[in-house]
Amino acid sequence: METVARYIAPPSQCGYLPEQFWRLEYEHVATLSPQEYLQRLLQGWRRFGRALFRPRCRTCTACQSLRVVVERFRPDRSQRRCRRLNESEIVLRIGAPSLTRSQLALYDRYHAHQADSKGWPEHPVSDAYSYANSFVDNPFPTQEWRYYFRDRLIGVGYVDDLPGGLSAIYFFYDPEERWRGLGTWNVLSILDRAAAQGIPYVYLGYYVANCPSMTYKNRFRPNQLLGLDGQWIDFRK
Repeated sequence: METVARYIAPPSQCGYLPEQFWRLEYEHVATLSPQEYLQRLLQGWRRFGRALFRPRCRTCTACQSLRVVVERFRPDRSQRRCRRLNESEIVLRIGAPSLTRSQLALYDRYHAHQADSKGWPEHPVSDAYSYANSFVDNPFPTQEWRYYFRDRLIGVGYVDDLPGGLSAIYFFYDPEERWRGLGTWNVLSILDRAAAQGIPYVYLGYYVANCPSMTYKNRFRPNQLLGLDGQWIDFRK
C-alpha cells in the first residue's frame, strides 16, 4: 500500500444523524491490494475510489460496520416477496466500472429523490470527474453491477470482491422503480453470488441505529457488528 495523504477533517454536519457533527479520518492511497483493504475494512474503514475513511467522532460511536453471515442467511417474508417480484424481470450485468451519461443522470435523479423524500442534503449535479473519482478510479479491480428492466438501466451498484468477503460500496436506482425494492434486491443478489462462490461474509458498510436510511441493513440476518474492541459480535439473529 502506498499512502499519498492522511488527515482528520474538521467537524461537519453528520451525513447520517443531521443533529450531530461528525469527524472523519481520511487516507488517500496510490496503491492498495484487496487483501490490504480487507484488513482496513476489518478495522472499520470504508472507501470511495482511492479515499479511505472512518469515523473519528469524539462523543458518538453510532457508526458500526455490519456484515451478513452468508451461510446462515435466510430471507424473511418481505425479502422473499422482493425476490419473486424481480428475479424474472431484472437483468444483472457485472463488469468493470464505467462512466456514461445514463449513469450520471440516474445518479442525479436518485439523489434528488432522496433529498426530497428523506431529507438528504441537497446534492449538486454530479460531474464526470467527481463520479469517476468515487466509483471508476479504484486502487484495485472493482465490480460494477448494472441492473436492467427491458434494456433500461434502473440500478447501479459497486462491489469489492475481497478475500473471504464481498463488500457493497454504493448503490443507486431509478426512483420511478422504487416500488420494486431495488436496494433490497441488490443486497439479495450480492448474497446469492457470495453463496454460490462459497464466500462467508457480505459487508454492507456502516449501520447507524437511528438513521432511517440504514435500517434496511439489519433485516439481512444473521448479521454481526464490529465492536469498539475490533471484534465482530452477533447482532440480529
